[in-house]
Amino acid sequence: MNTLMSTDFNFPGQKSVYKGKVREVYTLENDVLVMVATDRLSAFDVVMPKGIPYKGQILNQIATKMMKDTEDIVPNWLMATPDPNVAVGKACEPFKVEMVIRGYMSGHAAREYKSGKRLLCGVPMPEGMKENDKFPEPIITPATKAEKGDHDEDISKEDILKRGIVSKEDYEVLEKYTRALFQRGTEIAAKRGLILVDTKYEFGKTKDGEIVLIDEIHTPDSSRYFYAEGYEERQEKGEAQKQLSKEFVRQWLISNGFQGLEGQSVPEMSDEYIESVSNRYIELYENITGEQFVKSDISNLQHRILENVTAYLEK
Repeated sequence: MNTLMSTDFNFPGQKSVYKGKVREVYTLENDVLVMVATDRLSAFDVVMPKGIPYKGQILNQIATKMMKDTEDIVPNWLMATPDPNVAVGKACEPFKVEMVIRGYMSGHAAREYKSGKRLLCGVPMPEGMKENDKFPEPIITPATKAEKGDHDEDISKEDILKRGIVSKEDYEVLEKYTRALFQRGTEIAAKRGLILVDTKYEFGKTKDGEIVLIDEIHTPDSSRYFYAEGYEERQEKGEAQKQLSKEFVRQWLISNGFQGLEGQSVPEMSDEYIESVSNRYIELYENITGEQFVKSDISNLQHRILENVTAYLEK
């Protein structure tokens, strides 16, 4: 199936392009950004060799919907979505930290906890917790924003301030926005029969000095969800939680001997496995948004995107 693995557009007024792990960001004149969500799949900070059909569309459309559902509490960068894979918005100077917030002890937090650590990014984790237990209060565990090919690293609030990565005044705004977004995301998830377990937010500053939400929000790539039904029973029995996230890809990679460590090579992904991942992302979309996923025409993705974005820019 046709997938969007990389782009090489030349939009009207284009000044530069930045290629991240999944998104490609075109900077235009007049402080406008065109963000293209590709079908690349990243896990353990490594981009997989094959793309996942419709993944870029799914991420872009979830993020767009969630931005609109939270714009009353936190300003964001988004101006328009002229194509299923594309968001257009205000250019910002990104903060060099990801604001990770965790309501439950899962994923990375659980792996750290199992290794005996009780401090994560300078935040204490209570004794006597089991994997996937709820924290007494959500905890913010920031990470430094890695370049493509590098690993994001845990960092404490104290280190962020001490190293001058973010000013104290700005960091307090990031914390406030992170907690407000997580609360809203939790409420949205609950209406869909889901639990928002953990997620990450990225922020930037506009040329006017306003701090805004950027990139993606509440997508399966940036968030972990559990099904609410049966959560308590599964915890009591010590069973794995039913979840909606990219974790199923990570677990498949781990079971095939890959965790992004030096010397390890990415296992071969068959066409059947790729299709199963695509179907899983569609399931994620429909559960997270409560809407049926409509597949866009992917017969000529590059041409479709170029036409749609150019038509929007020339309006």
